[in-house]
Amino acid sequence: MTFLVQKRDDPSDQLMVFFPDDLSVGIKPIRSYAEKMVAQGVTKGIIVYRKTITPSANKIISQMSSKYQMEAFNESDLLVNITHHELVPKHVVLKDEEKKALLARYHLKESQLPRIQSSDPVAKYYGLKKGQVVKIIRASETAGRYLTYRLCV
Repeated sequence: MTFLVQKRDDPSDQLMVFFPDDLSVGIKPIRSYAEKMVAQGVTKGIIVYRKTITPSANKIISQMSSKYQMEAFNESDLLVNITHHELVPKHVVLKDEEKKALLARYHLKESQLPRIQSSDPVAKYYGLKKGQVVKIIRASETAGRYLTYRLCV
C-alpha cells in the first residue's frame, strides 16, 4: 500500500509513505519504491515495515540520501508519538537563516555545537539531516525554561 501526502500550505512539498506486505523487507521492494518516487517526482519517502528490514536494504536507503530522502520505521516504533512523552523536551528544527544567525550571535563554528545523532529517535521523527540544527526547549526550575542547540551528525 502506498500513500502520497502533501502539505496544506505547500502542495509542492510531497512525501510518499510505503507499507510493504512482506514481514522482512529486502532490496527488491526498496528499488520499486524508488522507481515510484522518480515516476511521481517525489524526493521524500517513508517505509513503515512490520518486522525487519535487511541490512542490504538499509544500505540502499542510506545510499539514496544524496538525491532522495527516504527513512524506514518499524511499525511498532510508531505506535506511540515520542514527542508527546513527558520526558522528551520540545524540539524545533531551525531554518538555514536561523542557524546562521545563531552561529553569528554566539560567535560559534558549527563544530562547537553539541551534537545529536541522525539515528536518535527524535531526530528520525523530525527527519533531521547532517548539518541541521535543532533547538531544544526544556523546563527549568530556576530559569523557567532552558534552551540548548544541537547539530545533527
